[in-house]
Amino acid sequence: MQTTETFDRLVRAEFRPRSTYLNTASNGLLPARTVAALNEAALLRAGGRPLSPLYEDVEASRAAFARLAGVPATRVAAGASVAAHTGVIAAALPAGAEILTAEGDFTSVLNPFHVRGDLKVRTVPLERIAESVRPGTALVAVSAAQSADGRLADLSALREAARAHGARTYVDFSQAAGWLPFDADAYDFTASVAFKWLLGPHGAAFLTVPEDFGGLTPLLAGWVAAEHPWDSCYGPVAELAHSARRFDLTHALFTFAGLRRSLELVEELGVPAIHAHDTALADRFRAGLAALGHEPVPAPGSAIVSVPGLGARQGELSEAGIEVSDRAGNLRAAFHLYNTPEDVDRLVAALSA
Repeated sequence: MQTTETFDRLVRAEFRPRSTYLNTASNGLLPARTVAALNEAALLRAGGRPLSPLYEDVEASRAAFARLAGVPATRVAAGASVAAHTGVIAAALPAGAEILTAEGDFTSVLNPFHVRGDLKVRTVPLERIAESVRPGTALVAVSAAQSADGRLADLSALREAARAHGARTYVDFSQAAGWLPFDADAYDFTASVAFKWLLGPHGAAFLTVPEDFGGLTPLLAGWVAAEHPWDSCYGPVAELAHSARRFDLTHALFTFAGLRRSLELVEELGVPAIHAHDTALADRFRAGLAALGHEPVPAPGSAIVSVPGLGARQGELSEAGIEVSDRAGNLRAAFHLYNTPEDVDRLVAALSA
């Protein structure tokens, strides 16, 4: 079992932010090992050397994410964005199918269903999404943690409701994977970007699918989606990959070179330990806000805290070296493994000024 001392030592070796960085919900910081790997990848290409090690990084990243998600690597596709993964799911639905979504959810989870034009997209408040599943609902699509304010979906209730009515589930873990333990096997489909809580560079996003692929068609498949990619560079792909790799998009090799090291760090620290660390800091901030007379958006158990009416202070906080977000007039602070109680106290003190 990892000790707090070991956790702190690993974190200190990897991160030296030049600001009080409380904005992981926008972008995670890159660990030192990831920066080194990115540099090595660039030098590899600049020197005209074989790029085969970079393809190995893709598969190592896929396997690491699969372990975090609790599914075999054969059920994980490596792509570039949640929107692309959502688009593949949307394309597989029959005309007239009902999609249940949450109000104000992130656009990448929603828009591909809307642009189809022949689907029935029904939107309800997040707190009512489980009770709103009904006979005829084909798919429930929702973020595990809301980007705008950190509210957590009641995924347990959602699973039960979907099962009761024969609906499928699609959960975006972009604002949760890396701090919130999850089991992708509990849902039909999940997706997550890797540049936030998973601490990777931009350009990678994972999709998990059932063993039978859940009726999806690999519409975006190129040569990397073939069972034998290097034999499938010309003409139509004769044999798609027998695994979820059939849904892969052409890999951003530098991104995966860095991401492999980021995921290694997340695994070394352990998501349960990261969860305890992050949520303790969020609770500390909520207590500080209460002392100042501010009430955040209710989001118990979340590593993201959003405060109505304070978003306009984002600029002055940034000038003071404290990085947070302004989302719809709310000040959004997101706490991750490189943050400390002193970071929280500095933000509270700045807000009290």
